[in-house]
Amino acid sequence: MPGCVSEGKSLGNAMEMAQKALSQWVEYLQDEKEVIPEPSDIKTIKSLKNQFVTLIRADIRDNRVVRRTVSIPGWLDAKAASEGISLSKVLQEALKEKLRV
Repeated sequence: MPGCVSEGKSLGNAMEMAQKALSQWVEYLQDEKEVIPEPSDIKTIKSLKNQFVTLIRADIRDNRVVRRTVSIPGWLDAKAASEGISLSKVLQEALKEKLRV
């Protein structure tokens, strides 16, 4: 994985940092519309003395914009428009808070 580098202060921290690095690396490749390499077969990877091989899971977010139809009362829509509030932004922020992401 060229350019995907990580480290950690402990084994647990290193595993967490590796997952974040891999996730960001794959998201970058997606954004650049580059080919994402197939994962290696763990059985074929040789480790050196005092090393080990493990799987790392990537949490990939799909940042494509998706249109959804939502219904709100007309008075609320008018009030938001008069205040210059973006309903899309408010919905995104509320969902992130509700889902804790």
